Amino acid sequence: MSAEATNPVSAAEAAVTDTTARRRGRARIDLRRIGRAALLGATAGPAPRDRLPDAISHVAEAHRAHHPEADLSVLRRAYVLAESSHRGQFRKSGEPYITHPLAVTLILAELGAETTTLTASLLHDTVEDTEVTLDQVHREFGEEVAYLVDGVTKVEKIDYGAAAEPETFRKMLVATGNDVRVMSIKLADRLHNMRTLGVMRPEKQARIAKVTRDVLIPLAERLGVQALKTELEDLVFAILHPEEYENTRALIAGNPHAGDALGAVAEQVSAVLREAGIVAEVHVRPRHFVSVHRVRLKRGELRGCDFGRLLVLVSEDADCYAVLGELHTCFTPVVSEFKDFIAAPKFNLYQSLHTAVAAPDGAVAEVLIRTHRMHTVAEAGVVALGNPHVGQETTGQPGGGPDGDGQAAAAPSSPADTGRQGTATPRGAAARSTSAAHATRAASATQATSAASAASAPSAAWGTPGPSEAPATPDAAPAPASVTAPASASAPVDTPAAEDGERVDPTRPGWLSRLLDWQQAAPDPDTFWTSLRADLAEDDEITVFRADGSAPGTISLPAGASCVDAAYAQHGEAAHACLGARVNGRLAPLSTVLGDGDTVQLLLAQDAVSGPSPEWLDHARTPAARIAITGWLQAHPESAAPPVATTGSRPQSGVTADHRSGAELHADLEGEPRASVRPAGCCTPVPPDKITGFRVRGGSVTVHRNGCAAVDTMRRLGREPVAVRWGDTTQGRVTLVAESFGRPGLLADLTEAIAVAGAAVVSATVEPPSEQRVRHTYTLHLPDVARLAALMRAMRDVPGVYDVSRARHRSPRPRRG
Repeated sequence: MSAEATNPVSAAEAAVTDTTARRRGRARIDLRRIGRAALLGATAGPAPRDRLPDAISHVAEAHRAHHPEADLSVLRRAYVLAESSHRGQFRKSGEPYITHPLAVTLILAELGAETTTLTASLLHDTVEDTEVTLDQVHREFGEEVAYLVDGVTKVEKIDYGAAAEPETFRKMLVATGNDVRVMSIKLADRLHNMRTLGVMRPEKQARIAKVTRDVLIPLAERLGVQALKTELEDLVFAILHPEEYENTRALIAGNPHAGDALGAVAEQVSAVLREAGIVAEVHVRPRHFVSVHRVRLKRGELRGCDFGRLLVLVSEDADCYAVLGELHTCFTPVVSEFKDFIAAPKFNLYQSLHTAVAAPDGAVAEVLIRTHRMHTVAEAGVVALGNPHVGQETTGQPGGGPDGDGQAAAAPSSPADTGRQGTATPRGAAARSTSAAHATRAASATQATSAASAASAPSAAWGTPGPSEAPATPDAAPAPASVTAPASASAPVDTPAAEDGERVDPTRPGWLSRLLDWQQAAPDPDTFWTSLRADLAEDDEITVFRADGSAPGTISLPAGASCVDAAYAQHGEAAHACLGARVNGRLAPLSTVLGDGDTVQLLLAQDAVSGPSPEWLDHARTPAARIAITGWLQAHPESAAPPVATTGSRPQSGVTADHRSGAELHADLEGEPRASVRPAGCCTPVPPDKITGFRVRGGSVTVHRNGCAAVDTMRRLGREPVAVRWGDTTQGRVTLVAESFGRPGLLADLTEAIAVAGAAVVSATVEPPSEQRVRHTYTLHLPDVARLAALMRAMRDVPGVYDVSRARHRSPRPRRG
């Protein structure tokens, strides 16, 4: 989509070379060879109809490796159109422009994409950069290809100006909600552009890398395309953190024999499994650069086994647990490292067993255990699942798709590998049936024998059968109701339903449905762009159960979501009248953070005048809730908090203010996009604390106390501090923890001390007594933060209280494996 070119000495290109050298079995395409082939093909005339052009032979070879029966004639026609339309266009390196769509198509072919996706990837820049029209693509290649090409085509900058980038991503996400292959093409497109970013100006490299980090890498993670995600992470790392990248590169280069330690453990593991009669493949998987960097920050000095992990591949799910049993019997397991993502798959389809074992010589090796099918889906994610509009009833037939190429990458598994994902109920609940159903569709696409298992899979947001795929040939293609993505393409979280003339991906994940819902309420490009980055920064999901009998079911939310988020996810704008909730049968405030598997019943007021308070914004984590609450408060200014008294001065240009904590925070962002500024939950700064700000994922600025441990961590990671300051207001909000010995009347005495000091209690939590000790946590609103020290002294003077301190919150999100 852009004309970046290769610069052999750039950090980005160095990252490509190093990453490729560490990635097994993935040969890089020779762009110069393809360029010469494209030029020779253009001068020698078209190739005979029964022979593929030499320039596309790489793609054909990779595609046939996954789909031996694929019809390559449509790829030939797509290449001929792409080459002729891009003829005369060159990248900044001097290579013919056709090398870019060829490289993008090869990336997808290596991941096992089906023919329709490859056809669209060859043509993905024709409508945007040449005289080819979308109608022409539709006439020659059918509705499916035209829809995918339109989905990745940028909006015109002349029409949208500075909003072109956010609106392009909005358009792509809406199209992805109807066909996830749109984002597959975009991710491969961005990967090749990142590989060839070297000739761009440094500031443009940084801008593209930041968007890749904040938007496309989280999307690759959510779609399960780990092969693309890891390489994108390394490329972004090299551009945005060149010093840390070079240190990591030197660390890896300085340990050339690091793999020997893992290789020795791998031999021991192979011997143990052979003796147990378990057929398995044991591989050493080197860590990519970002992974090595993270492990170094976590563990300090690295040993040989820290530079990689062992991968054990087996045929059936039961074999995974058999391997685990043998490893834990014959080696010393590191219990804290064990995670079962087979019984409880991640929300992005990922399934595997994680463990770590200590060999007799003391070396500790991390081990991943999965089936061949799980490995295919772990690497390629939704790309391996193929056409989402192919129903499960057709996937059991030879070929599986209209082109005879199937819809998933063929994993090297045995005929007995029918899989059990369709029947597993993770953690005893349907909370994870989403991923299980989608993983089942991957199994059924891989081989015909798994169709019966797939049919029994629980229906969820990831997988319900859809209509048959429209062919990629014009003769059999039905007349399209609409080629471009409908602007209203959103669907309920649990069951996406098509409106008249609208394509809806039957495998649309819940997070994408939620995103499509809230983006309609954010017409402003800046609001959409900021909310999108913040939403994608939430990389874990939970599922809660609705307890109201009239509408049973589940709600999918990001980890750390509160009852406020659940209310707006279930009731939309009707949640303005929410009064409280019952969580697991007990009354709970709306600020209650929900956990995976919780049961929630939301209580709504019957009158029409009830509405949210500004404090709800402190507990709202999802963009849908925040946008709805903000809109109601703007429409009802009389319900908002009284304005803060000021001296009449206004924030400088490029400065944003935050009022959520009660105190006023300013960040100097001169020359940068506006962003929200918020106090960090780990140290809860209040005036007149000395503070430091840092940009975080999503583009917002988080403010820490100078003595907070997170400040040192941010500096070690190379994060540049942002100048922040307190505003003129004297009020603020703080969370205090009182440690005390249990006695009757203690709670009343503490609240009386707080009231006498003039503070208002926003929320309070009393933990159950432990060894006669009780912990009280109070979130307080102070009219004058200068009186905080006096308030803490007054609370310490309460009989039985032996300590009062500022709270240091922990993130409610669970750590990812």
